[in-house]
Amino acid sequence: MGQVPILGIIGGSGLYEFEGLTNTETCEFDTPFGKPSAPIILGELKGKPVAFLARHGIGHHLTPGEVNYRANIYALKALGVRRVISVSACGSLREDYAPGHIVVPDQIFDLTHKRQRTFFGKGIVNHISVANPFCKSLSALLLSALKEEKAKVHNGGTYITIEGPRFSTKGESNTYRSWGMSIIGMTASPEVFLAREAELCYATMAHVTDYDVWHASEKPVTLDMVIRTLSKNTKLAQNAISRLIDMLDQQKPCQCGSALKDSFLTDPSVVPQETRKKLDLLINKYLD
Repeated sequence: MGQVPILGIIGGSGLYEFEGLTNTETCEFDTPFGKPSAPIILGELKGKPVAFLARHGIGHHLTPGEVNYRANIYALKALGVRRVISVSACGSLREDYAPGHIVVPDQIFDLTHKRQRTFFGKGIVNHISVANPFCKSLSALLLSALKEEKAKVHNGGTYITIEGPRFSTKGESNTYRSWGMSIIGMTASPEVFLAREAELCYATMAHVTDYDVWHASEKPVTLDMVIRTLSKNTKLAQNAISRLIDMLDQQKPCQCGSALKDSFLTDPSVVPQETRKKLDLLINKYLD
């Protein structure tokens, strides 16, 4: 293709390919952090270059904890992607966020405990700000695109990410509700934080598939329940992203592209050459 993708799409459960992509080619990657979940599909959506990555691999063979989030984000960054839309399934922890609805969250609570959460370490210390982890300007455009598709969409909410792959117990689910969490899923962390470290604009389209297990009058979440709801919403997700493509030039300025500025504590002179080489794509404009 030769063109830099204007949008990266990370498809989660239920979105393993993207209808409407034309002039496609498959791009194999091997990053300093290993291989991405799947080959990245480069193509054109409404005549504009985009990149699509299946988060759980072709055929959905990776658990949420097995996904190589660092390689996925690094590969998109290496392609020149500056904006990423994540499509994922989630459970609702609120009565008004009903199955079939979509949430564009603005906050996150990371309850995972086995995952690599940062690109940094091994001789370089970085403390990045993630007070507002999702890109506000890209999230606003995504919300507008969903509204134009007549989706039942909610603006904002806190997404709690659990380790998985099992679903919650009732005790856990009710605890998360008491904490004020809005939706629950297994993949937003550390993806959102790595996107910030890579200085990418990142927004999530979270599809509510169930009421987790807390709702007294609804059946506890099952895999069949998740798949059925996602199947209904797949076309909606694709249409909304197609609309978003035409809106990207309206994106308001944000700070995502300079998120690493003033966040390094390490004296550049002591950073090991091996670490410099590994992280060159992310840090060269700050340490050189």
